[in-house]
Amino acid sequence: MTRTTTRTGRFTAVLAAGTAMALVLAGCGSDTPAASPSGSTAGGDTAASSTPIASTSVGSDTAGSDTAGSDTAGSDTASSDTAGSDTAGSDTAGSDTAGSDTAGSDTAGSSPAGSQTAGSGSPGGTGETVKLSISTNGISGGKNAQEADWIGQYVIPEFTKAEKAKGVNVEVSYQSSGVDDEKFKAKLALDLKAGSGPDVFSIDGIWVGEFAQAGYIKPLEDVVGADFKNWEGWKQIPEAVQGNATFDGKLYALPTGTDGRVLFYNKTLFAKAGLPADWQPTSWDDITAAADKLKAIDGVTPMQLNAGTAMGEATTMQGILPLLAGTGAQIYSDGKWLGNTPQLKAVLGLYDKVYNTDSLGDPNLQLDAKGRDQSFADFADGKIGILAESDYFWRSVVNPKDGVAKMANRNEAVGYALFPAQSKGSGLRGQDFVSMSGGSVYALNPNSKNTKLAWELQTFMLSPAAIKARLGDAAAITARDDVNKELLANDPMLSFVAQKVLPLTAYRPGLAQYPEVSAALQQATADIVSGTSVDDAAAAYQDALVKIVGADNVTSG
Repeated sequence: MTRTTTRTGRFTAVLAAGTAMALVLAGCGSDTPAASPSGSTAGGDTAASSTPIASTSVGSDTAGSDTAGSDTAGSDTASSDTAGSDTAGSDTAGSDTAGSDTAGSDTAGSSPAGSQTAGSGSPGGTGETVKLSISTNGISGGKNAQEADWIGQYVIPEFTKAEKAKGVNVEVSYQSSGVDDEKFKAKLALDLKAGSGPDVFSIDGIWVGEFAQAGYIKPLEDVVGADFKNWEGWKQIPEAVQGNATFDGKLYALPTGTDGRVLFYNKTLFAKAGLPADWQPTSWDDITAAADKLKAIDGVTPMQLNAGTAMGEATTMQGILPLLAGTGAQIYSDGKWLGNTPQLKAVLGLYDKVYNTDSLGDPNLQLDAKGRDQSFADFADGKIGILAESDYFWRSVVNPKDGVAKMANRNEAVGYALFPAQSKGSGLRGQDFVSMSGGSVYALNPNSKNTKLAWELQTFMLSPAAIKARLGDAAAITARDDVNKELLANDPMLSFVAQKVLPLTAYRPGLAQYPEVSAALQQATADIVSGTSVDDAAAAYQDALVKIVGADNVTSG
C-alpha cells in the first residue's frame, strides 16, 4: 500500500508564471555530484536565463547556486539573472588563470578576440605568433577545477606542440572564471556584443538559441566555411546529440558532455510484486500497470514522477518533457510554444492518474522543498519502486562508493529501462521510446581574427585523445560514440544511455522565455497534484503561457 497522505487544497509552493525561477534543486540538496565531461551541465537540468541577454539589468545573484558550468551534474536549477547586463560580472570572468604559462588576462575578452595575432583568419606559418584564448566558467582549485586544469595542463601545451610541428607558432591563454553562471553568461554576452571576447568558449547548450538570436554566435558554416562538415567528429556524434548545438536547423557549436533520462526500478521490489527483472515498458499503460502491482507491497510508493514547483526544473526535465516527447510533441516547435493541446492534456492526465485516481505516487514528496532528496533516499531504502531520473542518479546518488544515497548493492538491485512513448510509435519522430538530455557546447567567436586556427583548437578539444585526457579514470557520458564505447565499457548503465538513449533523445529550446514556460508547466502539475481537473489545469497553463510569449506564439487545440 502507498503511504497515507493528506491533501489540503491548492498547492501553495508556487512560482507564478511570468516570474523567473530561482529554486535550487541540486542532486540531493547542495551536495556536489560528479563532474560532467563538459565541465558544464551534462546531467544538469538548468533553465536558461529568463531575461533576454540584451537586457541592461540583473536579477538576484542567489538563483541557481548549483548551475550550468559547475561540476554539479544533475542539478535541477533555474537561472534568473540577466545575461548581457551592464551591471553583471563585477566578479569578472578570467580574474585567475589555470595551468597556462601564457594565460594572464585579467578579464575575459577585454580586447578583441585574437586582436594581437597575425593573418586574416588562416593559420600562419610566417614565424609570427598567433594568439588565441579559451574561456570557461572554471578555475583551478575551485569551480569546474577539472576542466580548468585540463585546459591548462593538457589542451594548451599539447595544442601548441601540435601546431608547432606544422610550422605554426601559437600562444593560447586561458581566461578562467569561477563565478555564478549568471555572471559568467552576462560578462561573456557583453564581450561578444562589443566585438571582443575569447576565441573559443564553453556555454550551456540551452543558451545556444539565445546567443544565436542575439548574433553573438553564428552558424559554423558561416564562421568556418563549408569545411566544418569535414571534421571527423561529426560521424561519432549522434544526430540527436548534435541537436544540443543546433538552432533553427543550423549547427552553431560542438556538443561536449551530455546525459539521458530513463526509468530506474528496484529489482527486489519488482520480484516481490511478480514483475520481471528485465522490465521494459512499451507504453504509459505498462508503467502504471507495474506501479499498480507494486501497491500491494506495504510501505512502498509504487512510482515517483516529479511534479510541482518545489522540484523546479526536475519536474520539467524528468517528467513533463519526456512525456510530451512520448506524445510526439515538443514544448517549442515551428516557432510556437505548445499550449492547451491534446498532447499536454495527455501528460497532465497521466499525472492525474499517478497522484489522484490511482494513488500510485506520494503527493507529499511533490510539496516538499526537499522532496527530490527524499525520493532519492526512499529509493535507496527500498521504499520507491519506479523513479524517472537522469543517469546522474546512477552516477552520483546511488553510487556505492561516493553517492549521496549510497546503495551497496546498486549494480544488482537497480534496473533501468527506456522511457516509452505513450503508445508504440507515438513518440517524437515516430519513435517507440524517448528521452531528454542536457549538456554544454564549445562555441567559436565569430569575431575571432583567426577563425581557422580557433576551429582547429575547438576540434582539438573534442578529439578522442583530449576527451580521454580530460576524464582520466572517471566514467561519464561524452558526445562521441567512439569515446563512450571505450571509456564506458565497464559501466553497463552509462553504456546503455550512450548506446540506446542518446540516439533518440531531444533537448530543451534554448530561448529566453523557456524558464518562465517551464515554471508554468511545473505549476500545471502542481495544480493536478492538488486536485485541480486536467481541463482546468491545462486552461490555466494556457493563460499563463499567453502572458509569457503572446497569443500569436502559442499552438492550441
